[in-house]
Amino acid sequence: MSLQSLALIENWPVPTAAAAVVRADGTVLGSHGPLGHRFPLASVTKPLAAYAVLVAYEEGAIELDEAAGPAGSTVRHLLAHTSGLAFDEHRVTAAPGERRLYSNAGFEVLGDHVAKAADMPFAEYARQAVLEPLGMTSTSLDGSPAKDGVSTVDDLVRFAAEVQAPRLLDPRTVAEAMTVQYPGTKGVLPGYGHQNPNDWGLGFEIRDSKSPHWTGTSSSPGTFGHFGQSGTFLWIDPVAGLACVALTDRAFGPWAVEAWTPFTDTVLAEVGNSV
Repeated sequence: MSLQSLALIENWPVPTAAAAVVRADGTVLGSHGPLGHRFPLASVTKPLAAYAVLVAYEEGAIELDEAAGPAGSTVRHLLAHTSGLAFDEHRVTAAPGERRLYSNAGFEVLGDHVAKAADMPFAEYARQAVLEPLGMTSTSLDGSPAKDGVSTVDDLVRFAAEVQAPRLLDPRTVAEAMTVQYPGTKGVLPGYGHQNPNDWGLGFEIRDSKSPHWTGTSSSPGTFGHFGQSGTFLWIDPVAGLACVALTDRAFGPWAVEAWTPFTDTVLAEVGNSV
């Protein structure tokens, strides 16, 4: 089927946009825009990086609860943004597990930790562990594993299908990644203000009852994913049984807050009405 709702991206005040919706079996329900265009992902890099970290865990290169980052912090803390590291500085501002401090620095520490354990640069490890097996040939994670990824809608559709029906990871590991880590932790969701609780899994943000939020008002509480400051997002709604990728080349701002939620609600309504 073709989703008419995806054409809403034509109304977004952005130079270039592309979007697609995919089910767990890889069936693309609809797409719109230049699907092969390479966009900077900004923080949508993080779920890709997290998946590579989880492969390293399953391969035995690292453990989720081994020390990494500041004193008392672990790989799990870093993935869940509770290591205490500041947003963009390698500076400790809280004790591990105390607050949900969204941290690019934490993902950079993660990348270094895996690179040391695997004895190869993190970008190369991610390529071999995730990108190459999934056929994501237009994606690269060079630079910061927090924010420097570049990809296409075509490639991220492959990743979204993988997360919904894992082949590279044990499904139990992915279930853990979409389960709230350190429940009850407060924090700021960038762009959407203070949330109590500010729930997060392992590299994936979890919607739960957050308000306001970048997903839809009709998105299930179990919806998880990430958005990026380059005007990008990827969400997976396990109740609806589908994922949506939208990539643009305009920085996140009020336009995105206004556009994304009704867009998602329209997509979910159209898919729901067609079942």
